[in-house]
Amino acid sequence: MIVKQPAPRSPAPEASPYWAPDVHQDRRPILMLRNRIKQALRTDFLENDFCEVETAILQRSPGNEAHLNAFATTLEAPDGSRDRLYLHTSPEFACKKLLAAGERRLFTFATVFRNRERTPLHHPEFTLLEWYRAGDTYERLMEDCGRLLRRVAETAGVEHFTYQNKQLDPRAPIRRLSVAEAFRQYGELDLLALLPASPSTRQAFAEAAERIGVPCPDHDTWSDIFSRVITARIEPQLGLGQATILSDYPVEEAALARRKPSDPRLCERFELYGCGVELANAFGELTDAAEQRRRFTEAMDLRESRYGERYPIDEDFLTALAAMPDASGIALGFDRLIMLATGAPHIERVIWTPVVNPGRAP
Repeated sequence: MIVKQPAPRSPAPEASPYWAPDVHQDRRPILMLRNRIKQALRTDFLENDFCEVETAILQRSPGNEAHLNAFATTLEAPDGSRDRLYLHTSPEFACKKLLAAGERRLFTFATVFRNRERTPLHHPEFTLLEWYRAGDTYERLMEDCGRLLRRVAETAGVEHFTYQNKQLDPRAPIRRLSVAEAFRQYGELDLLALLPASPSTRQAFAEAAERIGVPCPDHDTWSDIFSRVITARIEPQLGLGQATILSDYPVEEAALARRKPSDPRLCERFELYGCGVELANAFGELTDAAEQRRRFTEAMDLRESRYGERYPIDEDFLTALAAMPDASGIALGFDRLIMLATGAPHIERVIWTPVVNPGRAP
C-alpha cells in the first residue's frame, strides 16, 4: 500500500470494552455482515478459478518499505538457539513464492500486523485481501475491483458506500485518474516536471508544496513531500460519487512494481479509493531481482537514518523472483471495505476482537 508517515493517534471512541454485552449486541449486525461479505468474495474468487492459500505469519523479513513498522519476536529451537522473526506486514512475499512454484491465480485473507498505526482507519492487526494473476496485466485487476465492489454492495444490500458523510455508488463505473493528472487538478502542480532528477528538484518540490499550503520540514525527502501532497490535497477528493483508481505512480514510489514500458519515469502501480479512503494498492509485479535488491537497500538505508533500525532482506524471496512469471497483484484493506459498506466510523467497529488498548472500545 502507499508509503506514508505514521498517522496520528486517534481519540478513544467509547469507554466500554468490546465484550460488554450491550456493545457487542450493537456491533453484532456489522460483524455478521462482515462474515457474509467475506464468504461472498471467497465464492467470487473460486468461481473465477482462483486458488485460496494460507501464508505463514512468521517471516524472516516483515517487508522492506521504509515507513512500515513491524512487530518482532524470537524463535527458540529445541537446542536453545534463537532466531529473530517478524509478524508479516503483508503476505506479498509468500504469495509471490507460490507464483514461482507454479500457481497461476491465488488469493488469501491474511491477518497482518503493522506497528505505530492506530487511527479510525488504522489498526495494529487487520485483514488484507490479496490476489495475484500470473500472465495478466494490472489493468485486469482494475476489472476485478469493479466486480468485487458490486458483489459487496449486493451482499450488503446497499445503494451507496459511506464514510464521514462522503458517498459513492459501488455499481458506477470506476473513474481512472493518473497521479500526474491528480496533481494538476487538485494541487495545481506539474508533477512530471518535479521528478527527482537532481538534488535541486527536491527543493523545488518542497517550495511548490508550500505554495499550495502543504508544509514540508527540511528533513523531508522527495517521497515524503509526495506523500504529504497526496494526503492533504488529493486523497480527500478521490472516490466521491464513484470509486477512483489513481494510477501511473512515479518510479520513486514503485516499491515492488515494474516500470511502465511506455514511460520509464513511471511504474505500473494503481490505488483504489472510495469516499476519500485508500482501499487497495496494486502492482504490475517487478521480477528483476537485482533491481528489487537495490530498492530494498535504499529503503532500508532510509529507514535506518529515520528510525535507527533496518529489517533483513528476504534472500529466499529474491531467489524466487527469478522463477516467478510476469504477474499482477493487489492488496485490499478488507476492514476498510467493510467500513464503507456499513458506514462504520471507526475500524474497530468492524473487527470482531480489536487489540486491547486501555480506555478504548469499538
